[in-house]
Amino acid sequence: MSTTLWIKKPLSTFTANQQDASNGVVIKDGIIIELVPKNSEPIHDIDQYFDASQHILLPGLINTHHHLYQTLTRAFPAALNKRLFPWLQALYPVWAKLQPDMLHAATELGLAELLLSGCTTVADHHYLFPEALTEAIDIQVSAATLIGNRVMLTRGSMSLGEDDGGLPPQSTVQSDAEILDDCQRVVTQFHQRGEGARVQIALAPCSPFSVTTDLMIETAKLARQNQVRLHTHLAETEDENSFCLKTFALRPLDYLESVGWLSSDVWLAHGIHFNDQEIKRLGEAKTGIAHCPSSNMILASGVCRTKELQAAGSPIGLAVDGSASNDGSNMIQEVRQALMINRLRYQADEVSHLDALYWATKGSAQVLGRDDIGELAVGKQADLALFKLDELRFSGAHDPLAALILCGAHKADCVMIAGEWKIKSGLLIHHELEDMQARHSQAAKSLVL
Repeated sequence: MSTTLWIKKPLSTFTANQQDASNGVVIKDGIIIELVPKNSEPIHDIDQYFDASQHILLPGLINTHHHLYQTLTRAFPAALNKRLFPWLQALYPVWAKLQPDMLHAATELGLAELLLSGCTTVADHHYLFPEALTEAIDIQVSAATLIGNRVMLTRGSMSLGEDDGGLPPQSTVQSDAEILDDCQRVVTQFHQRGEGARVQIALAPCSPFSVTTDLMIETAKLARQNQVRLHTHLAETEDENSFCLKTFALRPLDYLESVGWLSSDVWLAHGIHFNDQEIKRLGEAKTGIAHCPSSNMILASGVCRTKELQAAGSPIGLAVDGSASNDGSNMIQEVRQALMINRLRYQADEVSHLDALYWATKGSAQVLGRDDIGELAVGKQADLALFKLDELRFSGAHDPLAALILCGAHKADCVMIAGEWKIKSGLLIHHELEDMQARHSQAAKSLVL
């Protein structure tokens, strides 16, 4: 028999839609069936209660761009203190040695790390398919099923190696035909449609300058035939702008439009170096942006023009990016980073903790093309994150929701996906973290031998 659960009277609530859920939410069969306003009791009969009086209640956080395999190369000495292109050149030879068990360990640990930070949905961009790793997406589906996050796994691609003027080793690239055939296979095999989908697939060339023009065009055609989304990196650095001008005689966004990618079914990682006219075009197209604050700071890439993009009509989501350029996988910390980095571009009264929380929830859901997650509302999936303010860093705080971000929350106390608890009392249910970490640590050591 299904039960009706009341997440009762939280200390504070953020719904991402300005609705009143001050006294909590009611959940049945994995769906939110009621928001309980201030000074009210549920109208539904309640079978179970969760006392949330010491918790801040949020929609589950949504990470719109990651590279989970990079958890194996955090703080890698050869890549420290480098700009994007030299950073990639230092790491590609290492990543080329990835093995199936290594990718599984990296995906498993990264998803667990994100879940512990309140992140219930993860978009991962995997674009390395050396000979030993041709079924990388299958491996990631297996790991995601084990941990339990919702995932948008993007079948990435690289077809231009060092021999063709690209950055990656030849052993990591594939032919256009190989890429397109496997894109079709993984969409057919794994992509779930409709509300409540646990595994979705998108098609995602690593960047416009790491694949052929034909592959960009054909990938877009294939995605639209299958009604799946498109993703790539774009406008991350000024070096990239210069590279595109030299290679294509076009700025990155002009090139993107020339291959049929300036569209509402596309989201772009980083999106930093756009001019005013380009922001207007992105907004008119409703193309989404995955804002990656920590990564952008570590690589000194720049600051995304989030407010202008949002005002123009582009959905803005939040992302931790790869764990070799972050070097962590923590979404609630990324919310604070988003607030702080945006305060370097905008005035203090122009961007708030509520803006950053919105980007990490409903904004991120919009970027991924989903309207069933990312907010607390009737009919939405019961994906929730609950945080306590019981650490020294929060002592003396007066506004609980602001304190969650300003004082630096770093872990969730409880996390629910589709009405099922995944984290309780700060612990991952049904998983031994010590064993997981040991496997991951051994994989990281083996990778760099």
